[in-house]
Amino acid sequence: MNSALLPSRRKFLAATAATLAAPAVLRAADAPKLKAALIGHTGRGDYGHGLDIIFNDRPNIGLVAVADAHPDGLAKMAAKLKAPRQYADYRAMLEKERPQLVAIGPRHADQHLAMGLAAVAVGAHIYMEKPITPTPAEADELLAAADKRGVKVAVAHQMRMSPNVTHLKKRIAEGLIGELLEMRAWGKQDARAGGEDMIVLGSHLFDLMRLFAGDPQWCAARVTQAGRDITPADARVMRDNVGPVAGDEVSAQFGFAKGVTATFTSRGRLREHTGHWGIEFIGTKGAARILANIPPQVFALKSSGWKPDGKADEWRKLPDDPTLTVPAAAQGFTAANARLVDDWLDAIAKNRAPECSGHNAAKAIEMIMAVYQSALAARRVSLPLTNRRHPLAA
Repeated sequence: MNSALLPSRRKFLAATAATLAAPAVLRAADAPKLKAALIGHTGRGDYGHGLDIIFNDRPNIGLVAVADAHPDGLAKMAAKLKAPRQYADYRAMLEKERPQLVAIGPRHADQHLAMGLAAVAVGAHIYMEKPITPTPAEADELLAAADKRGVKVAVAHQMRMSPNVTHLKKRIAEGLIGELLEMRAWGKQDARAGGEDMIVLGSHLFDLMRLFAGDPQWCAARVTQAGRDITPADARVMRDNVGPVAGDEVSAQFGFAKGVTATFTSRGRLREHTGHWGIEFIGTKGAARILANIPPQVFALKSSGWKPDGKADEWRKLPDDPTLTVPAAAQGFTAANARLVDDWLDAIAKNRAPECSGHNAAKAIEMIMAVYQSALAARRVSLPLTNRRHPLAA
């Protein structure tokens, strides 16, 4: 780390720690405010899922500026947030305002590396929309720069910190389903079925796989377009530019430690059968399932066992699910982002990794790239990947 940065870094950590530790009644009046800025791009990913308001109603944080290259979008967002200053160029905003916190909102991940590096250059901690970047190589570059500057990067994989998901993880560790053997995940399998579904929604599911089973060790996959195996020529860029995607059907398998395996499937023809997108956990004594969404829903399987007239299985919510007493209106994106931002600020103050860290988000992207690498090579590939570029852009 550059020694010239240490005084300001130490000052910021001290101020943040004091702000977070201050009693609620004192924060607005006595605690130092942290300077925050917002980067969006109307028409090019906008401001993600609620990332425009993550600094609202936080007396210890002051939004100083918003940047948007689209003049109408900039005016609308500045009025909505009552931002004191507005910029067409996010680089100019960062250089002039020198914020301590930055939200990077666009869903178009092709912009994330440049925006992230610009924020790191001024020492700003980052909360950003997923996916973190289109490729592991870009994630490596951003995270190496952030780590060097002591910048904490958090990514909006909100389901990872949903109270019922963390509760399910605890219950599974306690033996709810016996020993975990398999995880089976399905994308939304709508008009985006295949590669687009995998990166837009599957990235959440890959993040959850790692939450429950750790890092994958290998991947074996097949990706097809109209029934034939894909080639790099099938690559296309979708409306929300997150890098090239390919295929209208994806079938992938991953191997984890302790013999745990996982599958990810996105095939439009299976949508009616599999139903709501999510992930199922199969153990030696039972099963549990997360119906993915914001908020997610969690169920455990109550099985009757096989009888002469068949089998009657019933999925039931856990009776001790902590979200059962919380109104649905209080469990949307605003609450989900607030949970992650609380953790992000605490991570900054304590100089630890956020739970929804950039490094965790990068692992989800690596799993997606492993699917393409395996499919194109028609063989199993090992993780972590040695080729960090996008297989469809080679």
